[in-house]
Amino acid sequence: MQGFPLIIAFVIAIVIMIVAISKWKIHPFLSIMGISLILGLIAGIPLVNKTLEDGTVREGLANVIGSGFSATFTSIGIVIILGALIGMILEVTGGAVKLADVVVRVVGPKRPGLAILIMGWIVSIPVFCDSGFVILNPIRKSLVQRTGVSSVTMSVALSAGLYASHVFIPPTPGPIAAANTLGVGENLLLVIAMGLVVSLPALLVAYLYATFIGKKVKAKDEADFETVQQSYEEIVQSYGTLPSGFLSFAPIVVPILLMALSSIASMAKMTGTFGDILRFLGTPIIALAIGTIFGVILLISTKVIGQFYEVTNKTLREVGPILFITAAGGVLGRVIAQSGMVDYIKENTTALASFGIIFPFLLSAILKTAQGSSTVALVTTAGIVQPMLGSLGLESTFLTVMTVLAIGAGAMTVSHANDSYFWVVTNFGEMTPQQGYKTQTVVTLLEGIASMALITVLWLLFR
Repeated sequence: MQGFPLIIAFVIAIVIMIVAISKWKIHPFLSIMGISLILGLIAGIPLVNKTLEDGTVREGLANVIGSGFSATFTSIGIVIILGALIGMILEVTGGAVKLADVVVRVVGPKRPGLAILIMGWIVSIPVFCDSGFVILNPIRKSLVQRTGVSSVTMSVALSAGLYASHVFIPPTPGPIAAANTLGVGENLLLVIAMGLVVSLPALLVAYLYATFIGKKVKAKDEADFETVQQSYEEIVQSYGTLPSGFLSFAPIVVPILLMALSSIASMAKMTGTFGDILRFLGTPIIALAIGTIFGVILLISTKVIGQFYEVTNKTLREVGPILFITAAGGVLGRVIAQSGMVDYIKENTTALASFGIIFPFLLSAILKTAQGSSTVALVTTAGIVQPMLGSLGLESTFLTVMTVLAIGAGAMTVSHANDSYFWVVTNFGEMTPQQGYKTQTVVTLLEGIASMALITVLWLLFR
């Protein structure tokens, strides 16, 4: 099956998958893997590797499933493990409680959702949103226990804050790649400045929705507001003396700084040994490994280093389900990419080209929803749109920059089961997949539309 019928089959498959998970209570891992296999068969992916007439080899379905599964582990598996380990260390030592205390003192106990939203927005400028959520999750959880605010509100606010800068603000790779493809790579400062501007409506609508949905949906780790202060004081007393602010922040802040320096080195095209060292240290796996070392120092300083083995073991048990469900989402994305559906969408864009700057937004949103990766949507859409800039009336520097951001707005619309970030947020936020659609999927839709509304206004003013 190819062409438009394949898109219909994809939509039906996603609906069946949602029903299987939420209504039939089939485990998400089995539901996603089963739908991936069925969709691959319907799409006509060969059962085994096939050599085409031009000499290229088309992967067989088994290999597609295997490569989709392993690629997810390669890109984010170790990051999830190390990030969760740091979080567990912060919980055991009382470091997470100390972090929550510091945040509450700075922003006040009445605005933790706004604090975590802005924190995520800043952190995700140099750090991928998946990694950022894992790194900041201990602070989110502690703020829930510290203030009694809705866990769902905090998860949605953190997720949305991270996502806004992830698709709009360099040095995140997606916006940089799109800017270079469209010919404004030398104007990154303008891309950054306008990215900051157009991300603001996304932040506003995300905060409002996070506050609203937190009253409707309840996660497994909600705090009881009536007893939160009493229980919090008991928690503090159970640790005796809390660790210092520096040692508590180091396992989180040091990896973020290292990844930021790596992004700066890449953006500045630094060469030589020093540039290589910065890029190496800023690789998420290495940065989080260094953060883990600071976590061990925290264990030593609080005299609980004897629990390190138990903490590691518990971490691996808890992240196992997260890793496998996330990898299954990677399989679905890989099957869709190999099905030919994305190629069909790319080849049939003429009808959308009359929409001006709305065209790259719609195309990017279609690609994002179909295959799951925001970065792939950004890069692919930029490649399609680049030769059409003149016919779309978007050839001026400013409008080309706005085109980059329109593609970014589409690349956040929407996050669902074939997006690894969806599973990171729902699992670490202790929500069911059904709750994930009400929270993560809806907030990304609202963010994309809100930002695109401002982009459209600017396009109308300056075209």
